[in-house]
Amino acid sequence: MSVLKGFLQPSPTLQTKEVVISERFKGEDGKVLPFKIKVIDQDENDRLINSSMSTKRQKNGQVTKELNSTLYSRRLVLACVVTPDLRDSELCEYYKCIDPLDVPGKMLSSGEYSTLIDAINELNGFNDEEVVEDEAKNS
Repeated sequence: MSVLKGFLQPSPTLQTKEVVISERFKGEDGKVLPFKIKVIDQDENDRLINSSMSTKRQKNGQVTKELNSTLYSRRLVLACVVTPDLRDSELCEYYKCIDPLDVPGKMLSSGEYSTLIDAINELNGFNDEEVVEDEAKNS
């Protein structure tokens, strides 16, 4: 077997995981409903980072780009959560959100949101937010 064949592996985006974010979400049978999250590839992560950058003009006239980490987190959640479908019109309507990016913020408490972010980061191999910030600086 050549070394190359060892690198011919299925896309990591096929990986999913079910995580219980809160005991509040229960099905009709009374059982807790887990969130299903997925892995995104680096191309998707780059797109999320780039779309979450803001341009700022410094006093000296120099233009710099800065990552809006709140917007990035929202986009990461939307990209990684498979179930529930945060884009579903019924879910958006229930939480009175026009933009699906706003649904998790209305749906989850701060602690639940943090649990979801931690699970997404772990599944995607991010050790902590510093990794994301380092990637943004290097983009």
